[in-house]
Amino acid sequence: QVQLVESGGGLVQPGGSLRLSCAASGRSIFSINAMGWYRQAPGKQRELVARISNIGRTRYGDSVKGRFTISRDNAKNTVFLQMNSLKPEDTAVYYCNAEYLDLVFWGQGTQVTVSS
Repeated sequence: QVQLVESGGGLVQPGGSLRLSCAASGRSIFSINAMGWYRQAPGKQRELVARISNIGRTRYGDSVKGRFTISRDNAKNTVFLQMNSLKPEDTAVYYCNAEYLDLVFWGQGTQVTVSS
């Protein structure tokens, strides 16, 4: 089992920045195949935001490339999502996920709202 707790969401103005954190417990992130961030806006499907493998390989959704950065702190068993140049269309619930063996675990989600 892997437990995931997200934090760092909130309200920010367009052009602003936020950093999301996802703390994993139950397994070291060394043993987790990959961790990622997904988001879901009202009325839309959940989509990939960013993903980082256990060897540090990253992948980003097209809409966030160049603005968002995923990183990991192995000592803290935590994955981060640095979000810069935020746009109103980035408004969504952001979910952390972990791929462990053939299982996928999800956090409870954190709301990000970009509005003036």
